[in-house]
Amino acid sequence: MPDALTITRTFQAPVERVWEAWTRPELFATWFGTEAVEVPLETVSLDVRPGGAWAAEMRLPDGNSIHWTGEYTEVDPPRRLALTMNDDPAAPADPSPVVVEFRQANGGTEMTLTQPSGGFTDEELEQTRAGYGGFFDAMDELLINRV
Repeated sequence: MPDALTITRTFQAPVERVWEAWTRPELFATWFGTEAVEVPLETVSLDVRPGGAWAAEMRLPDGNSIHWTGEYTEVDPPRRLALTMNDDPAAPADPSPVVVEFRQANGGTEMTLTQPSGGFTDEELEQTRAGYGGFFDAMDELLINRV
């Protein structure tokens, strides 16, 4: 089992726009929810600075919600963003951050996300990869349609 899940995706948008998709609440709420899951803008809080907190609520089609929280551990605009992620307020947050790196490539932006596997099973890793795939499909749509 790998120590980390790494996903690389290229977007046909400048690095600054992809960075903004991660750091502006109104954009984050659009892609983090995908088309199937609502993330109301009023539930999104992004204090994008080292030590700053972030939070968002995902409202699932079945009526349940996921309350995401975390902290930014590294902010280097527009090249690198590191943040912790926790979807279970009763459990201690994993101190290992998710790291997102952005670099100009092929007239757009290559974004690489690395998340510690945290002891995930192979099935959980595949579910996580699929979830990010949906997020990044929604981000791609957002970046294409954004003026």
